Amino acid sequence: MREEIFLPATYASGVPYGTYRRLRAQSPVCRIPEPPVGPWPAGPGYWAVFRHADVKHVLRTPELFSSNRGATQIRDPDTPEDLEFVRAMMLNQDPPGHSRLRRIVAAAFTPRAVRALESTIADRARTLVAAADGEIDFVEVAADLPVWTLAHIMGVPSEDRRLLYDWASRVIGYQDAEYAGLATADAASLSPMGRAAVQRKPTLRRDGRPMNPRSRAALRDMFAYAHALADAKRKDPGDDVMSRMLTGGLTDAEFENMFFLFAVAGNETLRNGIPGGLLTLLEHPDQHARLRDDPSLLPTAIEEMLRYWPPVMDFRRTAAADLELSGQKIEAGDKVVVYHASANRDETVFRSPDAFDITRTPNDHVSFGFGPHFCLGAHLARVQMRAIFRELLPLKIVRTAPAIRLASNFQNGLKHLPLHISR
Repeated sequence: MREEIFLPATYASGVPYGTYRRLRAQSPVCRIPEPPVGPWPAGPGYWAVFRHADVKHVLRTPELFSSNRGATQIRDPDTPEDLEFVRAMMLNQDPPGHSRLRRIVAAAFTPRAVRALESTIADRARTLVAAADGEIDFVEVAADLPVWTLAHIMGVPSEDRRLLYDWASRVIGYQDAEYAGLATADAASLSPMGRAAVQRKPTLRRDGRPMNPRSRAALRDMFAYAHALADAKRKDPGDDVMSRMLTGGLTDAEFENMFFLFAVAGNETLRNGIPGGLLTLLEHPDQHARLRDDPSLLPTAIEEMLRYWPPVMDFRRTAAADLELSGQKIEAGDKVVVYHASANRDETVFRSPDAFDITRTPNDHVSFGFGPHFCLGAHLARVQMRAIFRELLPLKIVRTAPAIRLASNFQNGLKHLPLHISR
């Protein structure tokens, strides 16, 4: 049934690559229903796009497939106010508005800026892996590096960085009962502005349903923190991206939404990609051994991990006009969802696409997107992945229990990866 493509529970068991393969061959652009899921109501359905060429076409033509009209998540926002809130985010903007916002923060992610961070990131990865000994949950270890790096770039005090982890869990894991309620920050160890923010954490709505995780009301604690941090940066600016944003001409609403984007989208890719990459290596011992024997293959291995385990499986656009795509007539206003996870296994682009090959080249995966919204932090993500896998390669790593996947039709994540690590 096509609805399995939409249902979050499907992905708790694994990405349905077999279904993607059939649809690429038979119905590369097709309608997918949106049945209700838990407390979330049914939606109108959407056009799903599965072939590599079509995915790239959608992503590079914002004049036809808008990020702004309905934002970039499959579910429609609950209210017009929620829609306006998410439309203000850079992720959900079309050019030229998107271009203006991107320019303000781009300096923090240039190759030169990232090179300046490489030794710091390498030191942190070395510290993390050195402490990982015996029985561990690798998801916890892997989550630290992107959160620590983001806190460093954003100028978030070290004692508050766990808040970034909790906010991202609430937003990206809202379809998973375990992740939706994660609250791991120790209030007693937070800074005063961190403790004040935690006091403003929202609860259920009056009707008992959870709040839309991408609404202002659901994130009031995060925005309280963002404004407290902004006040501190105005008084004592530093060489961090928050200080740059505050002097870059952003409105208050744009600043809030940029903080959201960094705090959430800035760590989810690595939080999924690092554990997913390691699990993929462990499931392919021949490739793992080859990489251990020849660490110079690490750059191509990282690209193959990203292709094979795309951290984000799909993104939505909205048709800006009546148009046709692979023989399907799409009307203005229709949802159009591109499946990166399917495009990365397209037989017309990748030889033996279901094989994991750390020497694969070329590797035209779309795990970082394509077109104007190509991931701003892609270079930084690669640096972090290389740093942590460089430390992991010499270790003896054994799985001690099955990995547990996140129930999400958006994020390709692991909640738990139990391992035994020895030297």
